[in-house]
Amino acid sequence: MAVNRTPFIAGNWKMNLDHLQAIAFVQKLAWSLADAKHDAADAEVAVFPPFTDLRSVQTLVAADDLPLAYGAQDLSQHDSGAYTGEVSGAFLAKLDCRYVIIGHSERRTLHGESDAEVNAKVKAAHRHGLIPVLCVGETAEDLEQHGASAVPVAQLRAALEGVDAGKGLVVAYEPVWAIGSGKAATPDQAQQVAAALRGVLAEIAGEELAAATRILYGGSVKAVNIAAFLREADVDGALVGGASLDLDEFSSIVRFKKHVGA
Repeated sequence: MAVNRTPFIAGNWKMNLDHLQAIAFVQKLAWSLADAKHDAADAEVAVFPPFTDLRSVQTLVAADDLPLAYGAQDLSQHDSGAYTGEVSGAFLAKLDCRYVIIGHSERRTLHGESDAEVNAKVKAAHRHGLIPVLCVGETAEDLEQHGASAVPVAQLRAALEGVDAGKGLVVAYEPVWAIGSGKAATPDQAQQVAAALRGVLAEIAGEELAAATRILYGGSVKAVNIAAFLREADVDGALVGGASLDLDEFSSIVRFKKHVGA
Protein backbone atom coordinates (compact mmCIF):
# COMPACT_ATOMS: atom_id res chain seq x y z
CA MET A 1 0.00 0.00 0.00
CA ALA A 2 1.66 3.23 -1.16
CA VAL A 3 1.34 5.98 1.44
CA ASN A 4 3.25 9.24 1.68
CA ARG A 5 4.51 9.48 5.27
CA THR A 6 6.21 12.79 6.08
CA PRO A 7 9.54 12.00 7.75
CA PHE A 8 9.65 12.93 11.43
CA ILE A 9 12.83 14.07 13.18
CA ALA A 10 12.35 14.27 16.95
CA GLY A 11 14.93 15.67 19.36
CA ASN A 12 14.78 14.23 22.89
CA TRP A 13 16.75 16.62 25.08
CA LYS A 14 16.43 14.37 28.15
CA MET A 15 17.49 16.24 31.34
CA ASN A 16 19.40 18.99 29.56
CA LEU A 17 18.91 22.75 28.92
CA ASP A 18 17.06 25.08 31.29
CA HIS A 19 14.23 27.27 30.01
CA LEU A 20 16.54 30.12 28.97
CA GLN A 21 18.83 27.75 27.10
CA ALA A 22 15.74 26.20 25.51
CA ILE A 23 14.60 29.57 24.16
CA ALA A 24 18.02 30.26 22.65
CA PHE A 25 18.28 26.79 21.14
CA VAL A 26 14.81 26.82 19.55
CA GLN A 27 15.40 30.30 18.10
CA LYS A 28 18.73 29.26 16.60
CA LEU A 29 17.30 26.01 15.28
CA ALA A 30 14.47 27.85 13.53
CA TRP A 31 16.93 30.37 12.06
CA SER A 32 19.27 27.62 10.92
CA LEU A 33 16.51 25.73 9.13
CA ALA A 34 15.12 28.92 7.59
CA ASP A 35 18.58 29.93 6.32
CA ALA A 36 18.94 26.47 4.77
CA LYS A 37 15.47 26.86 3.19
CA HIS A 38 14.24 23.71 4.89
CA ASP A 39 10.86 22.61 3.55
CA ALA A 40 8.54 21.28 6.25
CA ALA A 41 7.19 18.84 3.68
CA ASP A 42 10.61 17.18 3.65
CA ALA A 43 10.57 16.50 7.39
CA GLU A 44 8.48 17.44 10.41
CA VAL A 45 10.71 18.63 13.23
CA ALA A 46 9.86 18.34 16.93
CA VAL A 47 11.75 18.98 20.14
CA PHE A 48 11.08 17.32 23.49
CA PRO A 49 12.39 19.58 26.27
CA PRO A 50 12.20 19.00 30.03
CA PHE A 51 8.86 19.87 31.63
CA THR A 52 10.20 23.16 33.03
CA ASP A 53 11.01 24.42 29.51
CA LEU A 54 7.68 23.69 27.85
CA ARG A 55 5.92 26.98 28.64
CA SER A 56 8.87 28.97 27.28
CA VAL A 57 9.00 26.86 24.12
CA GLN A 58 5.23 27.18 23.67
CA THR A 59 5.39 30.98 23.97
CA LEU A 60 8.25 31.28 21.50
CA VAL A 61 6.78 28.92 18.90
CA ALA A 62 3.39 30.66 19.09
CA ALA A 63 4.74 34.23 19.09
CA ASP A 64 7.10 33.72 16.16
CA ASP A 65 4.92 31.19 14.35
CA LEU A 66 7.84 28.78 14.14
CA PRO A 67 7.42 25.65 11.98
CA LEU A 68 8.40 23.39 14.87
CA ALA A 69 6.39 20.92 16.92
CA TYR A 70 7.14 20.10 20.52
CA GLY A 71 6.15 17.63 23.17
CA ALA A 72 6.92 16.24 26.60
CA GLN A 73 9.30 13.45 27.56
CA ASP A 74 6.72 11.61 29.69
CA LEU A 75 3.32 11.96 31.33
CA SER A 76 1.38 10.44 34.20
CA GLN A 77 -1.09 7.67 33.64
CA HIS A 78 -3.33 9.64 36.03
CA ASP A 79 -5.25 12.77 35.09
CA SER A 80 -5.07 14.44 38.54
CA GLY A 81 -4.75 13.64 42.21
CA ALA A 82 -2.21 12.92 44.95
CA TYR A 83 0.67 11.93 42.67
CA THR A 84 3.57 14.07 43.80
CA GLY A 85 6.03 14.90 41.06
CA GLU A 86 3.93 13.60 38.19
CA VAL A 87 2.61 15.65 35.26
CA SER A 88 -0.87 15.17 33.82
CA GLY A 89 -1.63 14.96 30.14
CA ALA A 90 -4.23 17.67 30.82
CA PHE A 91 -1.42 20.06 31.72
CA LEU A 92 0.54 19.18 28.58
CA ALA A 93 -2.53 19.74 26.43
CA LYS A 94 -2.94 23.23 27.95
CA LEU A 95 0.62 23.95 26.82
CA ASP A 96 -0.37 22.98 23.26
CA CYS A 97 1.96 19.99 23.22
CA ARG A 98 1.28 17.81 20.21
CA TYR A 99 3.37 14.82 21.20
CA VAL A 100 4.57 12.96 24.27
CA ILE A 101 7.28 10.29 24.52
CA ILE A 102 6.06 7.15 26.27
CA GLY A 103 7.99 4.04 27.27
CA HIS A 104 11.49 5.36 26.61
CA SER A 105 14.09 2.77 27.56
CA GLU A 106 15.39 5.05 30.32
CA ARG A 107 11.92 5.14 31.87
CA ARG A 108 11.63 1.37 31.59
CA THR A 109 15.08 0.64 33.06
CA LEU A 110 15.75 3.50 35.48
CA HIS A 111 12.17 3.85 36.73
CA GLY A 112 10.98 0.28 36.31
CA GLU A 113 8.06 1.11 34.04
CA SER A 114 6.15 -2.01 33.06
CA ASP A 115 4.30 -2.75 29.84
CA ALA A 116 1.06 -2.19 31.79
CA GLU A 117 2.16 1.30 32.85
CA VAL A 118 3.19 2.14 29.30
CA ASN A 119 -0.23 0.99 28.09
CA ALA A 120 -1.96 3.18 30.70
CA LYS A 121 0.14 6.17 29.63
CA VAL A 122 -0.75 5.69 25.97
CA LYS A 123 -4.42 5.75 26.95
CA ALA A 124 -3.84 8.86 29.09
CA ALA A 125 -2.19 10.63 26.17
CA HIS A 126 -5.14 9.89 23.93
CA ARG A 127 -7.61 11.10 26.57
CA HIS A 128 -6.00 14.53 26.28
CA GLY A 129 -5.52 14.67 22.53
CA LEU A 130 -1.78 14.00 22.62
CA ILE A 131 0.03 11.78 20.12
CA PRO A 132 2.21 9.17 21.82
CA VAL A 133 5.72 8.61 20.53
CA LEU A 134 5.77 5.04 21.76
CA CYS A 135 9.26 3.63 22.33
CA VAL A 136 10.07 -0.05 22.04
CA GLY A 137 13.41 -1.81 21.92
CA GLU A 138 15.62 -4.65 23.08
CA THR A 139 18.72 -4.86 25.25
CA ALA A 140 21.93 -6.61 24.17
CA GLU A 141 20.82 -9.63 26.21
CA ASP A 142 17.39 -9.64 24.53
CA LEU A 143 19.08 -9.44 21.14
CA GLU A 144 21.25 -12.44 21.88
CA GLN A 145 18.47 -14.56 23.37
CA HIS A 146 15.46 -13.66 21.24
CA GLY A 147 16.64 -11.84 18.11
CA ALA A 148 16.05 -8.24 17.16
CA SER A 149 12.28 -8.02 16.75
CA ALA A 150 10.84 -10.32 19.44
CA VAL A 151 10.96 -7.91 22.38
CA PRO A 152 9.94 -4.74 20.46
CA VAL A 153 7.00 -6.62 18.92
CA ALA A 154 5.88 -7.89 22.33
CA GLN A 155 6.20 -4.41 23.83
CA LEU A 156 4.15 -2.91 21.01
CA ARG A 157 1.37 -5.47 21.42
CA ALA A 158 1.24 -4.84 25.17
CA ALA A 159 1.29 -1.05 24.81
CA LEU A 160 -1.62 -1.05 22.35
CA GLU A 161 -3.88 -3.43 24.25
CA GLY A 162 -7.32 -1.77 24.25
CA VAL A 163 -5.97 1.33 22.49
CA ASP A 164 -7.60 3.03 19.51
CA ALA A 165 -4.48 3.62 17.42
CA GLY A 166 -6.57 5.77 15.10
CA LYS A 167 -6.33 8.54 17.70
CA GLY A 168 -2.72 9.07 16.69
CA LEU A 169 0.52 7.17 17.14
CA VAL A 170 4.20 7.32 16.31
CA VAL A 171 6.35 4.26 17.06
CA ALA A 172 10.05 4.61 17.86
CA TYR A 173 12.31 1.58 17.67
CA GLU A 174 15.27 2.23 19.94
CA PRO A 175 17.62 -0.70 20.47
CA VAL A 176 18.83 -0.16 24.03
CA TRP A 177 22.27 -1.46 23.14
CA ALA A 178 22.71 1.36 20.62
CA ILE A 179 21.57 4.32 22.73
CA GLY A 180 24.49 6.54 23.67
CA SER A 181 26.95 3.86 22.62
CA GLY A 182 28.07 5.49 19.40
CA LYS A 183 27.27 2.19 17.70
CA ALA A 184 24.03 2.45 15.76
CA ALA A 185 22.09 -0.46 14.36
CA THR A 186 22.60 -0.96 10.65
CA PRO A 187 19.92 0.41 8.34
CA ASP A 188 19.03 -3.18 7.43
CA GLN A 189 18.56 -4.09 11.11
CA ALA A 190 16.36 -1.06 11.65
CA GLN A 191 14.32 -1.89 8.57
CA GLN A 192 13.74 -5.50 9.65
CA VAL A 193 12.39 -4.46 13.03
CA ALA A 194 10.37 -1.55 11.60
CA ALA A 195 8.74 -3.91 9.09
CA ALA A 196 7.86 -6.35 11.89
CA LEU A 197 6.35 -3.51 13.93
CA ARG A 198 4.30 -2.34 10.96
CA GLY A 199 3.06 -5.90 10.56
CA VAL A 200 1.83 -5.87 14.17
CA LEU A 201 0.09 -2.55 13.58
CA ALA A 202 -1.65 -4.06 10.56
CA GLU A 203 -2.88 -6.98 12.68
CA ILE A 204 -4.09 -4.71 15.47
CA ALA A 205 -5.42 -1.68 13.62
CA GLY A 206 -5.66 -2.62 9.95
CA GLU A 207 -3.51 -2.19 6.88
CA GLU A 208 -4.52 1.42 6.19
CA LEU A 209 -3.58 2.74 9.62
CA ALA A 210 -0.41 0.65 9.68
CA ALA A 211 0.64 2.10 6.34
CA ALA A 212 0.03 5.65 7.61
CA THR A 213 1.85 5.30 10.96
CA ARG A 214 5.36 6.67 11.14
CA ILE A 215 8.04 4.41 12.60
CA LEU A 216 11.25 6.02 13.80
CA TYR A 217 14.69 4.67 14.56
CA GLY A 218 16.56 5.85 17.65
CA GLY A 219 20.04 4.99 18.87
CA SER A 220 23.28 6.87 18.06
CA VAL A 221 21.66 8.75 15.15
CA LYS A 222 23.96 11.29 13.54
CA ALA A 223 24.11 13.39 10.38
CA VAL A 224 26.46 10.86 8.79
CA ASN A 225 24.03 7.94 9.11
CA ILE A 226 20.54 9.46 9.00
CA ALA A 227 20.18 9.36 5.20
CA ALA A 228 20.93 5.63 5.12
CA PHE A 229 18.20 4.93 7.67
CA LEU A 230 15.68 7.09 5.82
CA ARG A 231 16.26 5.18 2.59
CA GLU A 232 14.67 2.12 4.19
CA ALA A 233 11.03 1.55 3.25
CA ASP A 234 9.64 1.32 6.80
CA VAL A 235 11.89 3.82 8.62
CA ASP A 236 10.18 7.21 8.61
CA GLY A 237 12.42 9.30 10.79
CA ALA A 238 14.53 9.35 13.91
CA LEU A 239 14.28 9.85 17.65
CA VAL A 240 17.53 11.69 18.28
CA GLY A 241 19.13 11.87 21.72
CA GLY A 242 22.57 13.38 22.30
CA ALA A 243 22.90 14.78 18.79
CA SER A 244 19.71 16.82 19.27
CA LEU A 245 21.63 19.05 21.72
CA ASP A 246 24.16 20.01 19.05
CA LEU A 247 22.54 22.70 16.94
CA ASP A 248 24.59 22.15 13.79
CA GLU A 249 24.38 18.38 14.02
CA PHE A 250 20.63 18.31 14.64
CA SER A 251 19.98 20.83 11.88
CA SER A 252 22.00 18.64 9.52
CA ILE A 253 20.02 15.54 10.57
CA VAL A 254 16.77 17.36 9.79
CA ARG A 255 18.11 18.25 6.33
CA PHE A 256 18.95 14.64 5.51
CA LYS A 257 17.73 15.07 1.93
CA LYS A 258 20.52 17.57 1.29
CA HIS A 259 23.22 15.05 2.15
CA VAL A 260 25.36 13.63 -0.61
CA GLY A 261 23.75 10.47 -1.91
CA ALA A 262 20.55 10.95 0.11
